[in-house]
Amino acid sequence: MKMLKLSLAYLFVLALAGCAMGPNYTVPEVNTGEQFENQEGWVRAQPDAAAALRLNWWTLFDDPLLNGLMEEVLVNNQTIAQFEAQYRQAQALLRESEAQFFPSVNASAGFTRSGTGSDGVSQQYRLAGAVSWEPDLWGRIRRTVEAESAQLQASEAELAGTRLSVQSTLAQTYFRLRSFDAELRLYDQTVEAYRRSLQTTENRFAAGVAAQLDVESARVQLNNALTQQQALRRQRAQLENALAVLLGKPPSQFVLPPEPVSIAVPRIPAGLPSQLLQRRPDIASAERQVAAANAQIGVAQSAWFPDLVLSAEGGYRGGQWAQWLSAPFSFWSLGPALAMTIFDGGAREARIEQARAGYEAQVAAYRQTVLTALREVEDYLVDLNSLEQEQQSQQRALTAARESLRLTMNQYNAGLIDYLSVVQVETTALTAERASLSLSADRLIAAVQLIAALGGGWQQPVKAEARE
Repeated sequence: MKMLKLSLAYLFVLALAGCAMGPNYTVPEVNTGEQFENQEGWVRAQPDAAAALRLNWWTLFDDPLLNGLMEEVLVNNQTIAQFEAQYRQAQALLRESEAQFFPSVNASAGFTRSGTGSDGVSQQYRLAGAVSWEPDLWGRIRRTVEAESAQLQASEAELAGTRLSVQSTLAQTYFRLRSFDAELRLYDQTVEAYRRSLQTTENRFAAGVAAQLDVESARVQLNNALTQQQALRRQRAQLENALAVLLGKPPSQFVLPPEPVSIAVPRIPAGLPSQLLQRRPDIASAERQVAAANAQIGVAQSAWFPDLVLSAEGGYRGGQWAQWLSAPFSFWSLGPALAMTIFDGGAREARIEQARAGYEAQVAAYRQTVLTALREVEDYLVDLNSLEQEQQSQQRALTAARESLRLTMNQYNAGLIDYLSVVQVETTALTAERASLSLSADRLIAAVQLIAALGGGWQQPVKAEARE
């Protein structure tokens, strides 16, 4: 009896002390470097600087239509809706885990009728209530709640990452579509010019001052331009369909009219590599998955210790309704129960090893996520630096192509060269025009990709502590 009292007292002290099995969590170390290798010339973000990325990062491009599309996509995009539902599911799982801290109360009522051959028939009414509670002696419930809390935070970060991904895709699709609009305007002008050239060449042929070869060269040039124009229209229509799906609409119910727009590439604060740990939702999600896996080690280790359940039951039973509320027909019970697995063939140890291996896997995944994020930022910094230089040289090439075309047309009109020479120079000039427009779109898209790689202004929320 003395040993039993000492054991119960020991269990009570442990319960008050809040003992929890398993290792306490610390964020895994990861080397991010001191600065981005290709950051030279870019704005360095400070915690409270005006240059820091904002959550509505797309306003940096100063396009009202894009702003409206961004508001719409957050409401109607079905991928975002899917992850919002998964986030609510994670919230419910956390509440379910937290409910284990509290007693459970049950009520029951019943009626039985029985009999034997000699004693006749008897009946009994029963009304009872029961309360049971499992003190969290070894921290199993606390570790479970800790794991579910981390999973909830991971789900929140996944939702933020999904929103950022959808917004980034929307912006890139929008800028590429606007680039096709500019190219189509260029081809509208080009086709009209080629029609005039064909008509002029046919007139010259009729007057005997041009060859049949010139006419055919002009006709080939016009039809090639018409073919490329149709291909651009097809690609633009596909991008418009992609925008419709992003906005949660059937393609048949969405139209984005062509508009001439001029969008400048904004200055983007790249910040420091270590800031990615707070600014990238996918990194935050991976880190929270590590925390959840760490808590699962404690859950697995708690299986080595006995479970204590305190229960109480009381009620009334009798053979007649009138007897229910009479004291002689009441009953009650109260008492603790200890349960422990003695032998399981190594199953518990296997579960602990499984939890530890799961933790190590999540640590590796977290570090790989950080490395991938660093590479993405470096890649897009390189892209933006390189594309800016490419655009400058392309602009010089375009200026030279336009001047060359002017001189060539003068020579052709003077009868010094044939039309085939004009076709070659016009093709070169058209290619230079398209390359310039494409580079402008590429720079805008690279800017969007860099913003997304930097986390899009998302800030990691304060980590919620598991309820004690």
